[in-house]
Amino acid sequence: MGRARTAMRALCCAIMTLFAAIAAGPALADALPPAGGAPHLAMRLVADTAAPRAGQVVTLALDTRPEKGWHGYWRNTGDAGFAPSFDWTLPPGARVDAPQWPVPTTLLVAGLMNYVYEGPYAPLVALHFPAGLAPGTHLPVRLHTSYLVCTDTICVPEQQDLSIDLTVGDGAPADTAAFDRWRAAIPKPLDAPAAYQVQDGKLTIAVPLPASAKLADAYFFAGTPGSLTYAAPQTVTREGDRLLIATQGSPRGAIEGVLRIGKDLGLAVRAAPGAVAATGSGGAGFGWAAVLAAFAGAVLGGLILNVMPCVFPILSLKALHLAKGGADEREARSDALGYTLGAVLTCVALGGLILALRAGGSAIGWAFQLQDPRVIVLLVALTFAIALNLLGRFEVPAPRFATGGGALGSVATGALAAFVATPCTGPFMGAALGAALVLPWPAALAVFGGLGLGLALPFLAIGFVPALRRRLPRPGMWMERLRRILAVPMLLTTLALLWLLWRQAGSLGLVVGVVTMLATAALLIAGGRRQRRGQGFGWSLAVGAVGASVVLAAALTGTAIVKPASADAFSEAKLAQLRREGRPVFAYFTADWCLTCKVNERAAIDTAATRTAFAQHKVAVLVGDWTDGDPVLGRFIQAHYRAGVPLYLYYAPGAATPQVLPQVLTPGMLAALK
Repeated sequence: MGRARTAMRALCCAIMTLFAAIAAGPALADALPPAGGAPHLAMRLVADTAAPRAGQVVTLALDTRPEKGWHGYWRNTGDAGFAPSFDWTLPPGARVDAPQWPVPTTLLVAGLMNYVYEGPYAPLVALHFPAGLAPGTHLPVRLHTSYLVCTDTICVPEQQDLSIDLTVGDGAPADTAAFDRWRAAIPKPLDAPAAYQVQDGKLTIAVPLPASAKLADAYFFAGTPGSLTYAAPQTVTREGDRLLIATQGSPRGAIEGVLRIGKDLGLAVRAAPGAVAATGSGGAGFGWAAVLAAFAGAVLGGLILNVMPCVFPILSLKALHLAKGGADEREARSDALGYTLGAVLTCVALGGLILALRAGGSAIGWAFQLQDPRVIVLLVALTFAIALNLLGRFEVPAPRFATGGGALGSVATGALAAFVATPCTGPFMGAALGAALVLPWPAALAVFGGLGLGLALPFLAIGFVPALRRRLPRPGMWMERLRRILAVPMLLTTLALLWLLWRQAGSLGLVVGVVTMLATAALLIAGGRRQRRGQGFGWSLAVGAVGASVVLAAALTGTAIVKPASADAFSEAKLAQLRREGRPVFAYFTADWCLTCKVNERAAIDTAATRTAFAQHKVAVLVGDWTDGDPVLGRFIQAHYRAGVPLYLYYAPGAATPQVLPQVLTPGMLAALK
């Protein structure tokens, strides 16, 4: 019945066009192009390189510009019209793929829905040349195309003969700006399967789409003829991380088409028959199994963060405080709960801020605070102050902080540990936080809370398991010696932050960081001398230490981060070019403040074995430096369901999607890439 209705509508459209032509009389004659005159669709063939290498894949654009008031048709025209045809004449051994079409628009005329282009557009065609062609070989490409062009009342069939001549050469790109624009308009493949269900005459299509993804003017263009009732209204609703499209139709088998998600933006979708849970059902669009898996990953990731050099001293000192204070059950549990509360609340607050900023259009990710040199200055002051405290240069006034107890001190210590431990994503943690960014916000905040819980687990165990506390060493002078030893990783953390400050803000940032250290040391050591004389620390000195850090950090307001030019710097255009050339590509995304990234680079990426293996297999390497929070890289990272770095992608030749590698790499793993 659906196909019969479509045929009847097409026949009605033809009859209406005939009557309109008779009624139009001279107007139709004026509309038809004279012999040898300009067509209503101006077309030209454009190649992304005029001198392709032998074996290279060349992208041809059919640059099409409709005359004002006229429109061309998409590959599925809808209720009326006919799709363009392409008859190619190519050099021997060459072949073309099916055209890739940009996102069309809708045109409803007399109750008939048409899928059309009313402005400039450019279908893209991949042209494959054989290997072994000699430099200078002439490559003539000819195209005969027939198509329909219409106004709201008149349709005219036209045809054109187009040509372009290429020559085998060095593969230098041409007109990159235009091709970047044309490629951006081609729908991107959705790598997750969609499903549809027909029930009581209603067709519902469920498309997986992250809840955080922007969506505007959503519409599903059916590419499979006869699968939908084209003129039927479409109701689009969001439910968690899926999109529900309710319309009418009676498809048979899979439906393929394009989901418009914004102006000239779309996703290529393939939907198979299946069950689609109703809106408001218990599934909530994301599944509790996925939420629990993300939560568990966050807990494990937070647990691993405890071995970071800036966190381990804090955890150790809190444990030693329990040993020093004896086995008082109530105090131990109070300290553990306070520490956990501080860690969980800080992680939830950071996660909530990330979600809010991303909802406002920002492309920030985890550890976004370290993309601001002013925050790094404050962290320099904080970590150096902790190191001075561990060295015994001063004691923290009440409420006791790093070495002391008290409810406020425990909460503050947990908050500090969470704040300084978040620059990186490690094993389990990266995938969990990436999932959090596509979950509904209550589930996402629960995942961020799981990260804080994992960070606090060791101290929770010590606080609530008496057997563990009894195994702690008895108090003695060794505790003071251990404090001095634990100052070393804190000092190394301070030096790492200074290096990061220099990378982000240059010489000015380094000078500000060193001056901050000197000012912090002078004020805190002066307070320590007062303490050794039996006096109080001096609130003026404490306020001065904090105020000096804030003032010095403000000196870096407006400082721009300048990245040095690099031949292997990542860009989507460079990635696309390498993939067109058939090269395998290893793209990795890193940041100067990411400890996991630097360990992987030293141990697996920047090694002689990996460089040799990549050279043998001609693997191109692209590096995405996210130190400054580049929003373009941020959106690319987000598109791969990651909240931050590291991210490692391998694009095999001809593969539609990249292989996402683990966040802990080995040289053998990279050497196996081909």
